[in-house]
Amino acid sequence: MLSGQQVLLKLRKMIISGELVGGMRIAEIPTAELLGVSRQPIRVAFRLLEQEGLLIKNSTRGYIVREISNELISQALEVRGVLEGLAAKTLAEKGMSIEQQATLLKCIHDSEKLFEKGEFGEEELEKYHQYNEIFHSTIIQGAQNIAIIQALNKNNQLPLASANALTFDHQHALSEYRRLQFAHLQHCSIYEALLHRQAGRAEILMREHSRVVIFASTVQPILNPQTEEKR
Repeated sequence: MLSGQQVLLKLRKMIISGELVGGMRIAEIPTAELLGVSRQPIRVAFRLLEQEGLLIKNSTRGYIVREISNELISQALEVRGVLEGLAAKTLAEKGMSIEQQATLLKCIHDSEKLFEKGEFGEEELEKYHQYNEIFHSTIIQGAQNIAIIQALNKNNQLPLASANALTFDHQHALSEYRRLQFAHLQHCSIYEALLHRQAGRAEILMREHSRVVIFASTVQPILNPQTEEKR
């Protein structure tokens, strides 16, 4: 049976891919039956997906799938990049505490172990999600800027804008594995910039890192131009 995190990932992917069409009404019981799980993980996933802006609470009952456009996702990621970039810049200028250094470095080392197998399963994906959440939270909270935190909370209500909105398409497992590994290497560069108090570099790296969500669609036309030309 799927875990709660796996249910969340599955539903998120179904919405983003269009398998659950924008404007469609969904409810707990039919969705639980579709995924072969109880209503509890569905209920939790629905609430989280509503917070991410992928579901809209129906005024009567259940939820409505939000219509998502590439433009909306791009705009939300750009804003997130600006805000998280500012947080990284601020933390670099302040200088990290020993505890913050240790937390970020542990996330990096623990994440590195996940890539040793050369592929990602559900267990690795869940752990990576946890480490990624801690890494981003440490930087954002470390900036000690309430305005940044509140603005990010607001922006995170848009589709895929949150660092916690992790996706993984098992039908394209290799490219997804590469994407997460690239994100992991970006974490290493961000940590190094923060460690050496390179504020401008930390900001630029963090802004670029926000777009790793759409990394696959960005590199696809470059790596496979012939495939794109046929479309």
